[in-house]
Amino acid sequence: MTRAGPAPPTTPPEQTFINALDLQTALEALATGGPDLKVLAGGTDLMVQYLRGDIRPAGLLHVRRIPELRHRSFGERTVLGALTTHRELVAVEELRRRHPALAEAAATVGGRQTQNVGTIAGNVVNASPAADLIPVLLISDAHLAMQSLTASREIAVVDFVLGRRATRIRPDELVTRLSLEPLAPLAGETYLKVGRRAAMEVAVVGLAARLRFDSRGTVVDARIAVASVAPRAFRAEQAERRLIGSSLDNAAVAEAGQLLQAAAQPIDDARATAAYRRRVLPGLLTRAVAICRRRALREGEDAP
Repeated sequence: MTRAGPAPPTTPPEQTFINALDLQTALEALATGGPDLKVLAGGTDLMVQYLRGDIRPAGLLHVRRIPELRHRSFGERTVLGALTTHRELVAVEELRRRHPALAEAAATVGGRQTQNVGTIAGNVVNASPAADLIPVLLISDAHLAMQSLTASREIAVVDFVLGRRATRIRPDELVTRLSLEPLAPLAGETYLKVGRRAAMEVAVVGLAARLRFDSRGTVVDARIAVASVAPRAFRAEQAERRLIGSSLDNAAVAEAGQLLQAAAQPIDDARATAAYRRRVLPGLLTRAVAICRRRALREGEDAP
């Protein structure tokens, strides 16, 4: 009796590569091959997943050279093309002024090489529970504009991300831009990240906060969002409500921290335990609200 040897390695099917130079070409490609195509812009997440064998797309649609995806405007809302890079979020002065927390978050994403090519739309569509930009987009009431060959629509980021690697984008759609609410007067925001290093490290916990005050220093609007402590980043609404109407006294901040802990659903993984993630949340929130207050009321070194 002969024993069969190992099966010969299979040759992966030939892949399609489409280098779209304009939006129409990209949308036509998605209309015909959407489910089998993966959109490639910076590739900082996609190529890692591909090399690990997590995905095996039949084709890649390269959108990096599409000029329509680079639009930027600063009106009542900030509009950013889908190809806006992390480095641009850090380097463009008007963006830093209107969205300081977004600049802070972008500065923690990988090293300079990653920041130079990684895009804001890619960070959202990748839908990692630890994505650094998503908590800031949540406190900024960010919306995505998506377009197919036959229609366009807009959706809030809070409704777009469903869970780990899961979103509401359709196979024939491409994200074209995002719009965000800039900081109002007497408001401050920040993004804080817990990791073994300040940058080039996936967040153990990420927290974004935006607080708006009245002239007496009372909180009139509070937005808190966290990453890496649940299947998707989320707004901590109960903690927010506890801060509204307070002057950030110790009791209010401590109770908000407890409510934030209760809302979290962390897991154990290679980076940290669930218990550690939950334990650091109150202290992170205390730091964040203090920074927001200083920036909003222009107190001390944190004032922009």
